Amino acid sequence: MGEHPYQICTRCIMDTSDPNILFDDDGRCDYCVNFDTVLKPKWDADTADRSRLMAMADEIKAQGKGKDFDCIIGLSGGLDSSFAAHIAKNVMGLRPLLVHVDAGWNTDQAVSNIEKLVDGLGLDLYTDVIDWQAMKDIQLAFLKAQISDQDLPQDAAFFSGLYRFAREYKIKHVITGSNYQTECCREPEEWGGYPGIDTLLFKDIHSKFGSLKPFRFKLTDILVYKLYYRYVRGMKVFMPLNFISYTKAEAEETLGRLYGWEKFQHKHHESRFTRFYEDYWMPRKFGYHKRRAHFSSLIMTGEMTREAAMERIATPEMDEHFLSQEFDYVANKLGITRDELQSIFEGPNRTYRDYRNKRWLIKLGANVQRMLGLEKRLFR
Repeated sequence: MGEHPYQICTRCIMDTSDPNILFDDDGRCDYCVNFDTVLKPKWDADTADRSRLMAMADEIKAQGKGKDFDCIIGLSGGLDSSFAAHIAKNVMGLRPLLVHVDAGWNTDQAVSNIEKLVDGLGLDLYTDVIDWQAMKDIQLAFLKAQISDQDLPQDAAFFSGLYRFAREYKIKHVITGSNYQTECCREPEEWGGYPGIDTLLFKDIHSKFGSLKPFRFKLTDILVYKLYYRYVRGMKVFMPLNFISYTKAEAEETLGRLYGWEKFQHKHHESRFTRFYEDYWMPRKFGYHKRRAHFSSLIMTGEMTREAAMERIATPEMDEHFLSQEFDYVANKLGITRDELQSIFEGPNRTYRDYRNKRWLIKLGANVQRMLGLEKRLFR
């Protein structure tokens, strides 16, 4: 929280646990101001832009003609990717290849949801099982590095695996569940929101804390994707959920009714590690609650009241007994004792700035994207 007095937004629930947050004279945070001035004028969740959605579908179909698949979708079993798969097949009429990257932390519910969607949609699924020894090694290294960005290894595995398959099958169109409706308040960088796969950061942390030599965790660097994949290989990313009337509650109801899909207690709960990291590790070690950003997005878009968000953020998402059991599970899964994990937890907090990285270059690219209108969310 630094030297600034505590302050919370008068509209959403973002607060000074984001050390770079700004407030206007009415007490509104800069996330809300960005939503009102940049996002909302160009997007309205109540108005489905079907013409743009179907133009997107026509482009994908035309370039995928004669191929087994015309697009690829990374499927986690969570809400956004599941609904994106539903829209791609049943509304846009596409022929997607579904890819699930298994990093070793799937909940039973996520696996069940994936199976139900694949059966219900009649689509092909490829599951890429990550080398667990490499995965465990890099996750332990990141924990020992004491930074808040503990979900980077999983995110890197998911992203890199998806793009490897896109390249292998010569698929140039990626469908993602990213959307403004539930993600318009982007998690700040200080809360573990490092923006992309930085191979320099990964390799430096692994060189200091990793056990497996040489480094064998497969990565697709963010600059390889942003430059090589996009401009040399001609790959494009589409976000169809921004062109439909997409609300969390209605999407959950639709998926449940059509496929028997079961909703999660909260966002990102399809992964046991992410659930533990966001509900236990992050708030108790660093004082950051990612739910603040998740709930604030829903407040801005009218799906949740500020009062309901304040009530829910006041208590942990999971009860104390469950979280204690998950602490033991994570330690055992990573091959260390509970005391060893506790020792890491009690260690001095650090940031990615304590390690070699190319954040400055990533920030430059992000600023260019914002200037070109390709990224409208507040990015820092």
